[in-house]
Amino acid sequence: MCDYSLHHVASRPAEVGDKLVTARFDQTLTRGFAAVGDSNVAVCLMPGTELAFDNNVEYDRILGRGIFPSRKTGHRVARFRQVNLEISVHHDALEFPDGRIVLLTTLRPGQHATVLQLPASPNPEIVEEQEEWTHGLTADGQLFSGVSHR
Repeated sequence: MCDYSLHHVASRPAEVGDKLVTARFDQTLTRGFAAVGDSNVAVCLMPGTELAFDNNVEYDRILGRGIFPSRKTGHRVARFRQVNLEISVHHDALEFPDGRIVLLTTLRPGQHATVLQLPASPNPEIVEEQEEWTHGLTADGQLFSGVSHR
């Protein structure tokens, strides 16, 4: 998905193997991903998409973009996710192996990444609705709990 702030920018969905670059889009204050060689089209990721960057990811502090030195995550891989969906702020973010979450709009422009994997289900909500936690006793009287799939 592309953040609401990019809805007036041309966009396309990401595909496995896409070579991306972090970019600042014309006529917006928003940053996101563009295909290498086509900086005018935003590449939209689905939650759960996995990325590998060429170098450790760098980002700006939310206040003072470009004024202060960038921060480094210490990681080259990340998973795309969305945060703060209930309020009108930027939602697109990356989650790193240490659990740190960084908004896409704070990523330093010019960083290169490759789409490694798309999520197994394009609609994770549907999968969650089909799973149901069950609890009970086994034939020998042991308590069990788990997920059943409908």
